[in-house]
Amino acid sequence: MARGGINQDSVQQARDAILARGEHPSIDAVRIELGNTGSKTTIHRYLRALEATEGSLSAGAGSISDELTALVGQLAQRLLGEAQARIDELQAQHQGERDEWARQAGDYQAALEQARQQLQVTTQALASETEARETAQASLQAEQTRNAGLGQANAGLQMRVDDKQAQVASLEEKHRHARDALEHYRTAAKEQREQELRRHELQVQQAQAHALQLQQSLVVCQGELSRVERERERLLARCEQSEQALVGAQHAAAEQAHALAGLQARTAQAEGARGVLLEQLAEFKAERVALEQLLQGSHQALAQAREALAVANANNARLAALEAAR
Repeated sequence: MARGGINQDSVQQARDAILARGEHPSIDAVRIELGNTGSKTTIHRYLRALEATEGSLSAGAGSISDELTALVGQLAQRLLGEAQARIDELQAQHQGERDEWARQAGDYQAALEQARQQLQVTTQALASETEARETAQASLQAEQTRNAGLGQANAGLQMRVDDKQAQVASLEEKHRHARDALEHYRTAAKEQREQELRRHELQVQQAQAHALQLQQSLVVCQGELSRVERERERLLARCEQSEQALVGAQHAAAEQAHALAGLQARTAQAEGARGVLLEQLAEFKAERVALEQLLQGSHQALAQAREALAVANANNARLAALEAAR
């Protein structure tokens, strides 16, 4: 197909330039002169039209039929050339727009793929945070179980301390009774009283030492209980951080899903624009068919004109015969 701007005038200028250099204006030479543009069929058609025009001019004043034929032929060739140039221009414009839409569709596809990858990364991070949260909850439950066990142990130790204190109180009560008895029997059983007193004091010391040991054990248990309580608070804080991270990941996933929906809408819009371009191409093809039909009508009008000219020539011949007969 000839590119826009290639018509009979440009072909005539290229032919005249070749003739001016003393060269033969062949189809290839004219095409090279035009800058390697235009189809050989179009150039050949224009060269034949120019040769026909020059032949009619060199033959002098020809008949009306030849002039009308040449004129209609030139008009038909020019109309066909302009129609072809318009079709080529529209097809080039459509190809450019189609390439642009294809590039935009590629960009949209790349952005969609990137959004999918980001969504996958966010989903993996969300799964990791969920697993960490479950691990923290399991650790918290284990610490709570341990804390309950320590509480029970502390209660048992407290019961033992209370028992020992009751034993100490009982021993003190026995000591008072023994001291009263010894007071009554001081003279007769002084030695026995002193032995009993030493034995009793030893028992009191042992009981006090045992009580002190139990109190120290209670202090240790209370310290362990405090440490467990701090560990429980730390785990609770970590669980709160995990929940906040989980909420942030869910927000990020929602934003990625919204961006993905936007990209899908833009892709659908690009597909709609592509459909519009296809409809425009169909309209251009219909316009081309209409132009071809118009050219066919011109050929038919030319045939009718030739028939009318033949009838007129026949009438003129009869009139001339009648005049000669007179």
